Amino acid sequence: MRSSRGRTVDVGSVADLDERLAAGARSLSGWRVRSLDLTGHGAALRRCRLAGATFLGCTFAAGDAAAAEEAGALVLPGLPDTPLDVYRADLYSPAELYDTLHWADSLDGRAYAWVQDGGEGEGAHALAETLHDHAVDEALARWREGRRLVGVMGGHRAERGDATYRDAARLGRLLADPRGAALTVATGGGPGAMEAANLGARLASYDATVLDEALQQLARVPTYRPSIDAWVLAAFDVVGRWPEATPSLGIPTWHYGHEPPGAFATAVAKYVRNATREAILLEVCDAGIVFLPGAGGTVQEVFQDACENYYADEASVAPMVLVGARYWTDELPVWPLLRALARGRPMEPHVHLVDTVEEAVEVVTHPPR
Repeated sequence: MRSSRGRTVDVGSVADLDERLAAGARSLSGWRVRSLDLTGHGAALRRCRLAGATFLGCTFAAGDAAAAEEAGALVLPGLPDTPLDVYRADLYSPAELYDTLHWADSLDGRAYAWVQDGGEGEGAHALAETLHDHAVDEALARWREGRRLVGVMGGHRAERGDATYRDAARLGRLLADPRGAALTVATGGGPGAMEAANLGARLASYDATVLDEALQQLARVPTYRPSIDAWVLAAFDVVGRWPEATPSLGIPTWHYGHEPPGAFATAVAKYVRNATREAILLEVCDAGIVFLPGAGGTVQEVFQDACENYYADEASVAPMVLVGARYWTDELPVWPLLRALARGRPMEPHVHLVDTVEEAVEVVTHPPR
């Protein structure tokens, strides 16, 4: 939605609204006002031209919502019985999702229970899911502006302290290092290799010894089983100890809500619908994707990405890098099929099999021309 001057104005706080009105705004055409309590703003709004404005989930004094609609605004009410802000303007932060130390009572835990209780695709529940995921789409599009994203995919079962976890963390750090590749790491936002890559990216501005120290500290709570709370608390201890964060992205889903989201991404695009999440995760990685050893989910992601690259023109193909020659050739023989699929296609020079994360970084940062 655009204003008469071609601009969209998102207003997500009462302070922002008051500031804009005080600065002399008189036409709200193109404005999207999200989830605000406007019960004390009736007079101020009546002084403005409201045609073309959209009010999403706002609270009005009696009669004000009807007056706004009569003046040409679109007024969409909030949806009851959902813990999610379906009109949110920004991506989540880990602190927002874990707004209490007991996961079941946190926003993340309550949202997972809501998804499970309501079932997907029915009535008001389905509407809330759709509106929420659309809002996350828009927030993610704004967050991506000016960034080049590289995906890191891998097994969710890698435990803190494992060699696979350490490799994923080193990979995230090398990709995000502002003195080197300076890419923005994107993951599926869950535990295992995903959490590790976001950890490495987060600490990319620190010396490598800091990452080693953080890995040792985290290894004391290697997995979220049996206690999500202890696992999350250990992560926030690391965040508190090294607060300076290089931006990275997690894209998890409440479809797999029993797997808690990692706490190391600086921004979290969490979706209700997994199909939407999977498509978006691949779509945003314009600098390519590195695939660490994984199982069913990682293999699915490899071939979803391969399908997109198979039909893409050469200018649209991004690198696909599989790390672990023996794993991807012998244990799960994905590489022979991927190589055969790529043969003769524009994607052929962009699929790679390497043995180390350092080689993977080299491929991503210096793709073939």
